[in-house]
Amino acid sequence: MGPEIFLDLKFHDIPNTVAGAVTSALGVPGVRLLDVHSLGGPEMMRAAAKARDESILPKVQRPKLLGVTILTSMDSTSLRAVGISGAASIRAVKLARLARQAGLDGVVASPREVRAIRRACGKDFLIVVPGIRPEVEGGSRRSPKRKKDDQARVATPAEAIRAGADYLVIGRPITAAPDPVAAARTILEEIASALPTN
Repeated sequence: MGPEIFLDLKFHDIPNTVAGAVTSALGVPGVRLLDVHSLGGPEMMRAAAKARDESILPKVQRPKLLGVTILTSMDSTSLRAVGISGAASIRAVKLARLARQAGLDGVVASPREVRAIRRACGKDFLIVVPGIRPEVEGGSRRSPKRKKDDQARVATPAEAIRAGADYLVIGRPITAAPDPVAAARTILEEIASALPTN
């Protein structure tokens, strides 16, 4: 249909299997972004990056490879339940650094970690941000009200843009809205209001 694709399959397996999955995914026409789970570790991420680099696609046509840090549905309590200690924000930044060192182009991270990841990984490191929830009636800019659904770490589109996000992932606020077209327009207006004017 024309738009490019974020192939959000979150590959997480042994290095050889992930390398094969990335190689296969590179053959899907129109893929611009592709992701793996950073929790798969440095060797797995390096294998994914190597598969991307060895692609027969010209370099400019290769999808950007991202590492998923900590899912936006998880907070420190849910991380502890699976054996990961420390604040979600600290873990996400550490995983972002590992992804950069492994040769990935960027990460998927909650809006709450964008500034810290930008400081740790630089201005050219892509940050894709899910957990976007527009303000709902009754909120204010200082104290926005949001419908969180199953997300634990969220922000409005404007907050994520101002924090330095490169891309926003916005699903249910549009697809579950009574009028998806109107919801999308409102979100686009909020994004536009937060973009720097040069």
